[in-house]
Amino acid sequence: MSIRADFEARLDFELDDFQRHAFDALDAGRSVLVAAPTGSGKTLVAEYAIARSLALGGKTFYTTPLKALSNQKYGDFVREYGKERVGLLTGDNSINGEAPIVVMTTEVLRNMIYAASRTLDDLRFVVLDEVHYLQDRFRGAVWEEVIVHLAPEIDLVCLSATVSNAEEVAAWIETVRGETTPVIEERRPVALHHRYLLAERDADRLHLLPTFAGEGDDLHPNPEAERLDRRTGRGPRGRPHGSRKLRTPNRVEVSELLAAEDLLPAIVFVFSRAGCDQAVDQCRAAGIQLTTADERAQIRRIAEAHVAGVDDDDLAVLGYDAWLAGLEAGIAAHHAGMVPPMKEAVEQAFAAGLAKVVFATETLALGINMPARSVVIEKLTKFTGERHEFLTPGEYTQLTGRAGRRGIDAVGYAIVLWSPWVPFEQVAGLAARRTDALRSSFRPTYNMAVNLVRRYSPETARHLLNLSFAQYHADREVVALERQLDRTREQLERQRALARSDHGDVGEYRRLVERFDQERRGGGASRRIAGALDALRPGDVLWVGSRGGKVLVLSQEPRRGSIRLLVLTASRQLTRLAPDDFDAPPTPIARVDLPVPYAPRSRAFQREAVEGLRRVKVRRPKRAAAGSDVAKLEAEVAAHPVARDPERDLRLRAAASVQRLERDLTRLERRVRGRGESLARQLDRVLEVLESWAYLDGWSLSEKGEMLAGLYTETDLVLAESLQEGLLDDLSVPETAAIASCFTYERRGSDGAHPAPPAGWPSKKVAGRARDVERLWRSLVGDEDDAGLPETRPPDPGFTPFAFEWAAGDELSAILDDDELAGGDFVRHIKQCIDLLRQIGDVAPSPVTRQTARDAATACHRGVIAAGLGSP
Repeated sequence: MSIRADFEARLDFELDDFQRHAFDALDAGRSVLVAAPTGSGKTLVAEYAIARSLALGGKTFYTTPLKALSNQKYGDFVREYGKERVGLLTGDNSINGEAPIVVMTTEVLRNMIYAASRTLDDLRFVVLDEVHYLQDRFRGAVWEEVIVHLAPEIDLVCLSATVSNAEEVAAWIETVRGETTPVIEERRPVALHHRYLLAERDADRLHLLPTFAGEGDDLHPNPEAERLDRRTGRGPRGRPHGSRKLRTPNRVEVSELLAAEDLLPAIVFVFSRAGCDQAVDQCRAAGIQLTTADERAQIRRIAEAHVAGVDDDDLAVLGYDAWLAGLEAGIAAHHAGMVPPMKEAVEQAFAAGLAKVVFATETLALGINMPARSVVIEKLTKFTGERHEFLTPGEYTQLTGRAGRRGIDAVGYAIVLWSPWVPFEQVAGLAARRTDALRSSFRPTYNMAVNLVRRYSPETARHLLNLSFAQYHADREVVALERQLDRTREQLERQRALARSDHGDVGEYRRLVERFDQERRGGGASRRIAGALDALRPGDVLWVGSRGGKVLVLSQEPRRGSIRLLVLTASRQLTRLAPDDFDAPPTPIARVDLPVPYAPRSRAFQREAVEGLRRVKVRRPKRAAAGSDVAKLEAEVAAHPVARDPERDLRLRAAASVQRLERDLTRLERRVRGRGESLARQLDRVLEVLESWAYLDGWSLSEKGEMLAGLYTETDLVLAESLQEGLLDDLSVPETAAIASCFTYERRGSDGAHPAPPAGWPSKKVAGRARDVERLWRSLVGDEDDAGLPETRPPDPGFTPFAFEWAAGDELSAILDDDELAGGDFVRHIKQCIDLLRQIGDVAPSPVTRQTARDAATACHRGVIAAGLGSP
């Protein structure tokens, strides 16, 4: 019997067409990208790849973006294939890593590839679950690194929620890895019905209305819902005003309605951890009871099994009794602030049909297997940490994808609650729209750069960068860019023709008018200087006495409501000029054609540009007289020849357009010139910083570079330099954990503000070392600013007291007492710290520091931390 026939014979259901199509591709030795709705059976394609690999004596790696999802998949596969054939590798856990089936986070696989691990031997398939994560702004590059760097003989099984450009993503994978089949299924396995729920202010009655009326292609927003929504009395921008006759149903009402209408089990998405916990408290206070005595007994057994490794004192500080009472009533919260044992118990109880209503944040929609009959979205905006933003169609699809249990429900329900701030037409529009296109977040990092240097030649490294989805997508946009460039040139020529006057120089007249207008309005010198800086273009030559004479303008940099100039001096020094560096508005004294391609950080570019600057022969301009004379300027304006041009106003408008279009043209030409090497140029800037910090010597790694190659964290270069300077040497185990946490911790809702120190430092040595770490970071940020690179996020010492106390052996109850830090956040931050301590234990220059870091990781791996690694 063939591998496929044997696999299909063990199934107790008929395959869908998209699954057969994917199986055919795998049989033909192709990679596949399966884009299909949540719950449609994508994982079966991965299981068939595993079956093929086992039958052929090879290995399969199953990667996920989340440790919780890895733990869940590990448990599923252990039950399916047996413990001896399944392994688990995450930052927290390492079980049977040489097994033929290994579940891991995507970062672990990336690190293996860079380390050329022997564990990759005999690897036949890699499953990339939730591959649409490659657009995640913080972690998405990892998926592209894996796809680009994996050996070509390894086939990929990429699983994704429905995205609108799946064919494009598959076409990119094919250019990188060879034959790849896109398998796209847009039909949900369980039909989804959209509903709109609202309440009247002076009545107990709730209205649960269809979002759409009509059938098939004739679907349109429900006119009854539109009519009711109009009763709220909204202003022209959708803002409610006057007396509102409608209100948002409260959580108790929603839960009772779901039970009465046979719409349970349900997930209610509340984009706030505190809101989720409050919802459970409100339902309990209202006496809602959704379970039978037998179900309550089963729930208690599940809960006790999951918290068996957590001692009673820790359970007390985590509010275990109240949490269990809610869960036994069939009501629970699910969010990142919960410790993993309690969160996993909720997942198991819900999957078993015992928990009936779960109030969850959007993290529940990311892969965790918790299907429901109904999904309720409390509001269509969420706080991103900086601002409230409206849900995208992709996010709406991801959330509602949990509605409808295959094989159980004929239909699923997606229910949106009425809001005074969101008109019904916006709700219907979101539900009707297609999903988003997948976009890349890929960019070279310091760790990526040293690993490229370590493994490849310069040509191969740049070629690999150009294989990224970011570059592929940029190249696909070239045609559109060229068209835009042609249109801009045509518009510029038209405006230049309109701006010409037989009476005189329109540009000179326009600058004179602007000076007069500014003086008349009392704008003063600062406004004139700012306006003059804005008018400059790359290639302009200025005379700046304080900088030694003539300088060449390379670019303008908007900064905090002002503009700075990046300029090159005749002595080939890059420097920045701010408005304060000028006594009077700067006026170009000449122009230089900049070298092509535009690469101002390149030494070759700078040499050629300086040669052009030195050839410019100019006289030192006379110093302008201080102050301004409005009457004198008015007379100059009136006496200028262009003032007599009957088409003067038309000429001035055209001259303003010329200035804007010239800037646009310069920007577009730069984009077009750089399209084929944009990522390679970014890599060059990263390499320039690394070389200046002695991590590279040409195209080879120094000892420091070898160390950096083994550090995988957002703050990789700051950590490497801290290790090199000995900032983690001569520390105790608790102090080492505390300093390590500076590189992993990031305060929630920080809003981009600089991290504040903790309320109390755990020791003077920790305080001193943390300040030294910040000093290194500030130095790096200055170099990044000069190189035109995004700033490395600052180290954050806010978690140092917690990491210190936990590594010192303090109890959880003492650490979390009277603090706002949630138990789940504490566990997550400690786990991240443990992961980094293990990396430090592998690469630190000092053998003593390596051992102390390993000891700190062991000291932190206890109690609720050790209990939160999943229970397969």
